[in-house]
Amino acid sequence: MPIATAWAAVTLAAPSFAATTDFGNCGATLKSAAVSQGISAERFDQLFTDITPDLSVLPLLDAQPEFTTPIWDYLAALVDSQRINDGRSRLTQHRALLDQVSAQYGVDPATIVAVWGVESDYGRVFGKRPLLQSLATLSCNGRRQPFFKGELLALLKLIDKGDLNPAGLTGSWAGAFGHTQFMPSTYARIAVDGDGDGRRDLVASIPDALASTANYLKQSGWRTGQPWGVEVRLPAGFDAGLAGRTKRKPLAGWRTLGITLADGTSLQVPAIADDANAALLLPAIADDANAALLLPAGAKGPALLVFRNYDAIYSYNAAESYALAIATLADRLRGSAGLTATWPTDDPGLGRDERRQLQTLLLARGHAIGNADGMVGNATRRALQVEQQRLGWKNADGRAGTRILQALRDAKPALPTAFRLPTNYTQLVQSPIVRSNVSMKDVQGLSTGDFNGFPAWKVETPFSTAAISVFGGQLLSFVPKGGQDVMWLSPSAKQPPTPIRGGSPVCWPYFSRQGQSNDVPSHGFVRTVSWELRDARREADGTLVLTLAPPPLDNLTLRLQMVLRIGRTLEQELITENTGSQPVSITQALHNYFNVSDALKVDVTGLDGLTYLDKLDGGNAHIQQGDWNLRDPRDPGRSDRIYTQAAGHYVLRDPGFKRSIDITTSGSRTAVVWNAGEVAAAKMDDIGAGWRNYVCVEAGNVGPDVIELAPGGRHTLKQVFEVKPL
Repeated sequence: MPIATAWAAVTLAAPSFAATTDFGNCGATLKSAAVSQGISAERFDQLFTDITPDLSVLPLLDAQPEFTTPIWDYLAALVDSQRINDGRSRLTQHRALLDQVSAQYGVDPATIVAVWGVESDYGRVFGKRPLLQSLATLSCNGRRQPFFKGELLALLKLIDKGDLNPAGLTGSWAGAFGHTQFMPSTYARIAVDGDGDGRRDLVASIPDALASTANYLKQSGWRTGQPWGVEVRLPAGFDAGLAGRTKRKPLAGWRTLGITLADGTSLQVPAIADDANAALLLPAIADDANAALLLPAGAKGPALLVFRNYDAIYSYNAAESYALAIATLADRLRGSAGLTATWPTDDPGLGRDERRQLQTLLLARGHAIGNADGMVGNATRRALQVEQQRLGWKNADGRAGTRILQALRDAKPALPTAFRLPTNYTQLVQSPIVRSNVSMKDVQGLSTGDFNGFPAWKVETPFSTAAISVFGGQLLSFVPKGGQDVMWLSPSAKQPPTPIRGGSPVCWPYFSRQGQSNDVPSHGFVRTVSWELRDARREADGTLVLTLAPPPLDNLTLRLQMVLRIGRTLEQELITENTGSQPVSITQALHNYFNVSDALKVDVTGLDGLTYLDKLDGGNAHIQQGDWNLRDPRDPGRSDRIYTQAAGHYVLRDPGFKRSIDITTSGSRTAVVWNAGEVAAAKMDDIGAGWRNYVCVEAGNVGPDVIELAPGGRHTLKQVFEVKPL
């Protein structure tokens, strides 16, 4: 479909049969300019066949976060623990490449990786907007049209030359794209071929992207072996009017004005540590005639003297907050503890881990905000406004800060509802009926049959097989193609109505007997009733998606649905809805039994530093030290730990099976890690000697992590398993 004659006034798509010659004034101008720069008219028409304006980019011209977000929020989001840890991993992973690039261009590895981390989160976030569409829209609408027209033409030439594949090419609203988010004109001028394949591809090639970033900084005046700046302390009564990136003085001049290093010692330019060897100090400059004082939050916040390397970083994206994000992230990647001065606010910003915690608390209160992904969008802000108003705050601005996080943490959760035994529970437990709304013959790869003695829905995809028990809706098996089963199922598991030992039992609407009387079954009602298959569909690649649910339970205003997506990974969602008129509190868990070669030799990462309640120690709280394993000297050979406020990403490393199981959760504030151990397992005839063949790492909301659902509220607990070779 063509670009309309007056794009700013477009409300309907143009007819699909129109040719590029009918674009109208703006489209015709773009085409003429492209042809004058060597792009054939036919090629232009081909590239613009499906281009329509996207006017949603126009408001973003005046809403860039570098200029609209408080500096403490901006840096908290971009220089958080996750980005620091990931950056250090990238330094190790790409050490040989980074050493080569650093030697060639003179830019240290930490700075290169910091740009990568800030620009695309190390290649995770390229931007979702089609580049041609965004740049074409901005070329014909709003301010700065000549600038964006130049970027569009540069992009067209890169595509026409063969550096880039236009299919699926996306980026930011303004046209930046690739691992380190180059604008097309910068790409054309600066990009280099870092992997030697004859193309400059900053989208698909990490070597090209990192080498091009180093070349950009070099071309911008980077001085090898010298720091970007230093944190300083101002004397009392200092004239803040002297600050500013363009107000330069020799270092001696700043020293004369009473400025010292942050620790109070005499002002000098410090040596910087090479990030390949923290003990090796590179030579420092004795003075710098181009030092400028920055006060990014005024005289009461951190103060920084910056040098020419800061200017090189600043040139990448002309915003102080942006440049400081890269500079301070690079310092953290070298091992620095970060800025010592605090920001002048009583409500600091949040990193992504904390934002996920905040969103999890919102989900627990029944706010429909999607997943707890650490990305604060409109739904999260609206939910925050509701909670701020409920707390009586005068300024309910929806901002995600430390104050609201702490307030929601401190809010006393409601105790779990004391659920009564549903009047139809006994009848449902004894019912052998298999219910299904799906015809097996209509869904390729789906069948019913016996799995280790249990009636089950059986799944076969090009990537994996799986089995889900009708009894309890319980995942019994997930086997990646050519691999071992991810789940452990006890060889002596008992038949219904006894709960099945192994797989992934669904514990709902309560875990254990938390808050319940002894006349209800442990771990909830749904793991001992027959479930119904409500829907099944096969995706284009062969992945199967199943929707299951337990039967309706009398006296219960909650409804449960489970969605399983079985393919390259195993994705499982428990969706709880409160259909009643009163709030209801629940606890829940997906009680995963993972199949391991030897429970004594595996480790689980992602729990270090978390508080856990030890059920084998009377529920007392402890701090996890390092990775979890059964070799823990505090209580070796067994484990029953409830980790509260857990991060939601764990890796079970199994050297015997030469694999790791990557476990990612959302809507889960708790991780439960359990193995009965030899002594206790000997008393369980459906475990016995099998205790060394499993480790439970459970996604849930248990213990103090209670979920409160408002009337009409929904909550989704999700987990994803991905198997990777060690």
